[in-house]
Amino acid sequence: MDSSIAQIVFFIMSLLLIAILAEPLARRIHLPFTAVLVILGFIGSQVVMLVNYDVGLQKGQFHDLVFFVFLPILIFESAFAIDAKLFFKNLAPILILAIPIMLFSTFVTGVLIYWGIDHPTGFPWVAAFITGALLSATDPVAVVALFKQGGTPKRLATLIEGESLLNDATAIVLFSLALSLALNPEQEITAGSAFIQFCIVFFGGLVIGILVSFAAVLMQRAVEDPTVHGLISVIAAYFAFLLAEKTLHLSGVMAVLALGLIMGRAHRADYDEDDFVERLWAFNAYVANALVFLLMGFIVSIVMFQERWLAILIGIGSVLVVRLIGMFLLVPLATRFTPEDPIDVRYRTVLFWGGLRGAVTLALALSIPTELDYWWTIQSIAFGVVVFTLFIQAPTMNRLLSRLGLLQS
Repeated sequence: MDSSIAQIVFFIMSLLLIAILAEPLARRIHLPFTAVLVILGFIGSQVVMLVNYDVGLQKGQFHDLVFFVFLPILIFESAFAIDAKLFFKNLAPILILAIPIMLFSTFVTGVLIYWGIDHPTGFPWVAAFITGALLSATDPVAVVALFKQGGTPKRLATLIEGESLLNDATAIVLFSLALSLALNPEQEITAGSAFIQFCIVFFGGLVIGILVSFAAVLMQRAVEDPTVHGLISVIAAYFAFLLAEKTLHLSGVMAVLALGLIMGRAHRADYDEDDFVERLWAFNAYVANALVFLLMGFIVSIVMFQERWLAILIGIGSVLVVRLIGMFLLVPLATRFTPEDPIDVRYRTVLFWGGLRGAVTLALALSIPTELDYWWTIQSIAFGVVVFTLFIQAPTMNRLLSRLGLLQS
């Protein structure tokens, strides 16, 4: 075995061992599991630098690891496990949260950050919109874990998970468009062409996911071995993501989202709920989440908080202000025209404070080319916002749910 491969394997196994130790520690100190993982990852990075140990991974490879290895797992598992019936019943408000509210969040967050930094030459408009796009993708993993423990209403959990699933895809498409403009400033992009490109990428990924799901479900129904069913689901998730994202340049997230929803619903219609495939994906998601946040701890540095503390505070403030406006002004207006019951003020309060940032924000921040002069500022803001959501918003969510009377057990 090549030494670098051996080093990477040893490094990943060490991270998983740390994750096992982190869970009881998180319960003891009353912090979210993901926050403790970041702390332990950071401590581990300091130890690695102190002893000058080569883990076998270059910093530039972290993006590919998160985006192409872990992200398909996280998206598929969330879509596979979600209550599809409840998801489609609440599809109208979820779409409102994930597309128009998401577009509003990207634009206004970018404007507020641009005005706050106020450095047009060092941080132009395109940099602000790149930042707005990657900060608009929510990741409620820490909140969803709390929901499962506390027995919160199923509709609330479906809204927050459904919004995250769809706005991840929206954020990645918007980020790609903004980054393309930054790397090719000479190209002319009109609002009309940008909208057409967005629809092609977004809905094209959806079509790929639907087509792959039909083939995967037929293959599963042709065999009876649950182990083979699990293997087919894993192959289908990565195949759909890579076919859409790398081969056809469509939305890999939308492809995996559609695939997970259809396969999850078909699987529960055919088999018992608590079977091998569901347990396999619960395991996959646990490993992927643990490694994502441990790797974040390895990548984050004190220097970015020392050098870019003001930009980070501007980013945090912008995200909170925009989320507040979206939940309490725009959502009530938009959901008046949906067939479902309006989203009441308690749910909107949880959606506001529970809009955490995680894997997608990290992956997009790590993908910004260093040839762009402002890459360090954007990455610092992204990491700062993720740290804020993990260490301030997530730990206080239990108290908020209790005060709102949404903890049923």
